[in-house]
Amino acid sequence: MYRVRSSSSSIIKASSSSSSSRSRSSSTLSSSSISRALVSPPTRPSSSLINHRFFSSATASAFRSLGHSAPPRWSHGLACRSPASLGAQIRSAAPAIQRFERKMATIAFENAFKGILTSLPKPGGGEYGKYFSLPALKDSRIDKLPYSIRILLESALRNCDNFQVTKEDVEKIIDWEKSSPKQVEIPFKPARVLLQDFTGVPAVVDLACMRDAMNRLGSDSNKINPLVPVDLVIDHSVQVDVARSQNAVQANMELEFKRNKERFAFLKWGSTAFNNMLVVPPGSGIVHQVNLEYLGRVVFNTDGMLYPDSVVGTDSHTTMIDGLGVAGWGVGGIEAEAAMLGQPMSMVLPGVVGFKLSGKLRNGVTATDLVLTVTQMLRKHGVVGKFVEFYGEGMGELSLADRATIANMSPEYGATMGFFPVDHVTLQYLKLTGRSDETVAMIEAYLRANKMFVDYNEPQQERVYSSYLQLELADVEPCISGPKRPHDRVPLKEMKTDWHACLDNNVGFKGFAVPKESQDKVAKFSFHGKSAELKHGSVVIAAITSCTNTSNPSVMLGAGLVAKKACELGLEVKPWVKTSLAPGSGVVTKYLLQSGLQKYLDQQGFNIVGYGCTTCIGNSGELDESVASAISENDIVAAAVLSGNRNFEGRVHPLTRANYLASPPLVVAYALAGTVDIDFEKEPIGVGKDGKSIYFRDIWPTTEEVAEAVQSSVLSDMFKSTYESITNGNPMWNQLSVPANTLYSWDPSSTYIHEPPYFKNMTMEPPGPHGVKDAYCLLNFGDSITTDHISPAGSIHKDSPAAKYLLERGVDRKDFNSYGSRRGNDEIMARGTFANIRLVNKLLKGEVGAKTVHIPTGEKLYVFDAAMRYKEAGHDTIVLAGAEYGSGSSRDWAAKGPMLLGVKAVIAKSFERIHRSNLVGMGIIPLCFKAGEDADTLGLTGHERYSIDLPSNVSEIKPGQDVHVVTDTGKSFTCIARFDTEVELAYFNHGGILPYVIRNLSK
Repeated sequence: MYRVRSSSSSIIKASSSSSSSRSRSSSTLSSSSISRALVSPPTRPSSSLINHRFFSSATASAFRSLGHSAPPRWSHGLACRSPASLGAQIRSAAPAIQRFERKMATIAFENAFKGILTSLPKPGGGEYGKYFSLPALKDSRIDKLPYSIRILLESALRNCDNFQVTKEDVEKIIDWEKSSPKQVEIPFKPARVLLQDFTGVPAVVDLACMRDAMNRLGSDSNKINPLVPVDLVIDHSVQVDVARSQNAVQANMELEFKRNKERFAFLKWGSTAFNNMLVVPPGSGIVHQVNLEYLGRVVFNTDGMLYPDSVVGTDSHTTMIDGLGVAGWGVGGIEAEAAMLGQPMSMVLPGVVGFKLSGKLRNGVTATDLVLTVTQMLRKHGVVGKFVEFYGEGMGELSLADRATIANMSPEYGATMGFFPVDHVTLQYLKLTGRSDETVAMIEAYLRANKMFVDYNEPQQERVYSSYLQLELADVEPCISGPKRPHDRVPLKEMKTDWHACLDNNVGFKGFAVPKESQDKVAKFSFHGKSAELKHGSVVIAAITSCTNTSNPSVMLGAGLVAKKACELGLEVKPWVKTSLAPGSGVVTKYLLQSGLQKYLDQQGFNIVGYGCTTCIGNSGELDESVASAISENDIVAAAVLSGNRNFEGRVHPLTRANYLASPPLVVAYALAGTVDIDFEKEPIGVGKDGKSIYFRDIWPTTEEVAEAVQSSVLSDMFKSTYESITNGNPMWNQLSVPANTLYSWDPSSTYIHEPPYFKNMTMEPPGPHGVKDAYCLLNFGDSITTDHISPAGSIHKDSPAAKYLLERGVDRKDFNSYGSRRGNDEIMARGTFANIRLVNKLLKGEVGAKTVHIPTGEKLYVFDAAMRYKEAGHDTIVLAGAEYGSGSSRDWAAKGPMLLGVKAVIAKSFERIHRSNLVGMGIIPLCFKAGEDADTLGLTGHERYSIDLPSNVSEIKPGQDVHVVTDTGKSFTCIARFDTEVELAYFNHGGILPYVIRNLSK
C-alpha cells in the first residue's frame, strides 16, 4: 500500500534546515530542535504494511540517551500484512538506520520541560513509557482547563525547545482563561495529517512541484518529504453512474478507474516517492469513517513516548474524529503541506464553548435529528474560530457513533472542533472496532494519569468555558434541514408548511419565487415506457450517503428497518427516483447483511453503489434523461433528500434546486413518499398491498427495535476482518504500474496532472508585501458565498471555459469527469474558479450564473475570460463580498484559483476560518469591512477602481491593523487587514506559505 524510502542524510537535512514559522530570522535549528523534530513524528500503526523504523530507531536512541528504555510501539493489535506484489517494492532501510543512529547519538535530547517526564507503569510490572505530565507542573489553573485545551498544552510541553515552541507559548495555554480573549497566537504541531484524494492530489502535486523548485534552486529535492505520518484515503472519486443494480459497486468502480487511472497512478507514485505516506486504495471507505474505525490512535506510543493523537486534515469534516476524543480539524491543503514538512501550525488560542447535554433522546428520534438541532443552536450562538466541548450527564446516553455524527458537522455550525473527551464509551468503541485490550488499557492509563479522561462515576472538577449552552435531549424532535443550507432546520411536522413558504418566498436561502398559478403544475412524461409525473417538491434523488451518518449503525440499521416494514406493507419507491446507498466502510455492508436488512433496502432500490462520498459531494451521477428533461422543460423545483452534511445550491445535482439533509431512515421514507410536499403526521405515504393507506408511523421503527438490531448485528470481528484486509487493495489498484523516480515526470498533454506555475522564476529573496493599485472589481457578492461557489467540485458544465479547454484537447464530453477529480490540473481549476451555475454576482443585476461584467468594456463574459482580459492588460482585480465568505468545504483551490485569476485582495464582511487562512497562504490580502459597514452601506457598486495601501516593508504591518482603501470615484473607507498572526505576515512577505517553506528548507 505504501513504501518507505529511507535516506538518513536527507531526513537530517530536512529537519536541520527547517526554519521557524514564527517570524524568527535564524535559518537553522538548534541541536535540541533537530533532535525533537526527529523524535516527535509518530510511527504508523503496526497494521500498516511496514514500520517506519528510521523514526523508531531515532526516538529509541534519544530515549536511551536519557536513560529510558523504549517499550513496544503502539499497535491496532491487527496482523501486519505484506502482499507480495507490494512487498517487493520495499527497500532495505538498515544502512540508513545505522547512519541515523550514529548521528542521533551525538545529539542531546533537550526540552525546556524535561523535568516533568514521568513513567507510566503497567499494572503487571514494567512501564508503558514516558510522558510529559500535566499534574507534575503543579499548577492549579490546569485543573480548570477544558480537555481540548489540555491537548494543546501537552503538545506545547512535549515540543518546547524554546525555538519553535517557547516557554511563553506554554504559559499562554496554561493561562487560557485570561489569554484566549486576547486572541493570542500559539504554535501547534499535530501528530499526523489526513488527506482525501480530491485534496490529496493537489497536495502531492504541490510536493512534487516543490521538489522541482528545490532542484532548480540547487538544493536537495529530497528535503521535501513528510516528517509526520500522512494517511490519504481515496474516497471522493466514485460516482453514482449505476444505481438500483446488484452490480452497481463493480460497475461504478470500473468507471471510476477508467476516469481516474492517471490520478490514481499519480497517488500511487506519491506513496512510493515520499516517506511516511500511506495511500488507502479506492473502494475501501470514506476517509473520516476509516479514520474513526481504524486510523485514529487516541494515544500514541512512539517507542516509549506517550502523547495524545491529534490530526489536521484537508477535508473540513476531519472534525469527525473529535467524537473519539482525538483533537482534529480541517485545514487548507497548503497548511497541511507545511505541517507535513515539519512546520508548526500557527493558530489563535481559541475560546471554548461548553455545551452541556442532559437527559436522553425520545423514542424514534435519531442522532441526525440531534446534530441538526445542535447545528442550528451553535450557528445562532456564534462559534466561528472556537472549540465546542460537550459534557454533562447526557453524554452517557450517546453512543460513540452519535458523538461522531455531532463532531462531523462542526464546519456546518462553524466551530473549529466539536470535542468529546475520552470516557468509558470511547474505550468500549475502541474494543468494538478491533483495538487490542492492551492498547485500550494503555490509552486509559495514560489519559487518567495525565488528567485527560472523564469518569462520570466520579465527582466532576468544574471546568471553565468561554461561554455556555445547554440542551435537554428530550427536547429534540424529528427534523430535516434545507432547502439550501445545513443550519436551516425544519421540524418534520412543519415541513409541508415550510415547503409552501419556500415556493412563495423570493429567491434566497428559503425561497424559489414560484408564481402561485404555477405551484400545482404537473409534468407528465414517459419513464422507460411507464407513465410518470413530477411536481414541485418531487424527490428525484434519495441517497444514503456521507460519513456523517453511514458511520452510525443505529441510523443505518434504522433505514433497513424502514425498508423492511415498507416491503412487508407493500410500499415501493417510484422507479424514477434515483436511490443509492454508499457505505463509509466495508463494516456497514457486513452488519446490514448480518441483520438481514440489506435485501429490503435492495428491494426499495437502495443497492450499494460504492464505498465513497458519492452524492454528498455532488458525485450523484446523471439523472435519467427523461427525468432531466421533465425537470428542465417544465422548470420544476425538484428535490434531493440525502443523509449528507452539505446541501448548498448546485452542489448535490444541477437539477435539484431543493436539497434536504435527513437521517438515513428519513431518506427512505421520503423516497417512498416521492415528495417533500407532505405532512407525515396527517397524510399517507402511499397505499399498501391491501389497499389501505400507509402512514409514516406504520413504517417508523422504535428505539428499542433499532437497539436490538445494533446489539445483534454489529460485531467486533467485522471491524477486524475489514481492516486486516485493507492493505490488500483491489485488483484494479494493484495492477497500476508507477515509475520509481523521486522527481515526477510531468506530461504536458495530461488533463489531470499538470505542473502548476507557483514556483516558476522563484528566487531565494522573498518578493515582499504588495498593495493594490487601481484594481477592477472582478465580482461583487452578497452573503454566504461558499467554496462550492468559488471552486465547484461537481460536474463540468458543457458550455464552461473548462469544458472548452477539455474539448480543445480531444476529451469527449462523457469523459469530462468532475472538477474535484481534476484538481491536479491548474489550467482546468483556474477555468473552474467561480464557475458555479448558481453564482449570484451583483454586477449582473439579478442574473444567475458563472459570468461577470468586464468593467472597461461593459461586456458580459465568463469569469475566467474576464480575468484573463484584465491580466493581459496588466490590471489587478479584487473581489467584494458579504458575510461568511468561503464557508463550506476546506478547498485550497478556492484560494489557488483566484490567485491564478489575478485576484489580489478580497474585501468581505467576514470570512470562514480555513478559507481566510488559505487566501493568506496564496498571497491574497483578506480585508474585512468595519463593523456595521459593507459594500452596500458604503455605496460601492463594483464599478469603481480600488487602491489598497500597504507598507512595502512587512515589519511595518501588524496583525489586524487598519488599512485604507481608496476608489477612483472619491469614496474611501477603512478595513481590517485579516492577517491574524505574525506567521501569516511572514507567509505574505514570501508570496505564500509554500515559497516560504521552500526558501527555509533551501537555506
